[in-house]
Amino acid sequence: MALKLSLKPDEKLVINGAVIANADRRTTLIVHNKASILREKDILQEEDITTPARRIYFPIMLMYMDQGQVDKYYEEFVVRMTEFMNAISTPEAVELCVSISRDVMDKNYYRALMNCKKLVTFEKTRLGGS
Repeated sequence: MALKLSLKPDEKLVINGAVIANADRRTTLIVHNKASILREKDILQEEDITTPARRIYFPIMLMYMDQGQVDKYYEEFVVRMTEFMNAISTPEAVELCVSISRDVMDKNYYRALMNCKKLVTFEKTRLGGS
């Protein structure tokens, strides 16, 4: 099944490590094969890693985008996830962490990222993260 992406003017995305920038008009791309794709809004820069949940998100994002160095990023993920889980007790957050960890173990990095975005939202609303 093809993936259809609608891009806003000047929106960027990364496809298998290549940064693609849209021009000045809305456009639609159709991707017919499996590829690692992240929209600009889902990409964290190092300066954006300011909270514990974002410290979990970042190595997952790197595993998804650079699958040749998964082991290196996985170690960072394990450290950050362990720190986070040792600091929380809210059942919904624990469940999210378990789900994220399961997705990473299954190499389903995109789903792990989407669940980690929920963890970032949880952190913002419940723990006062920025």
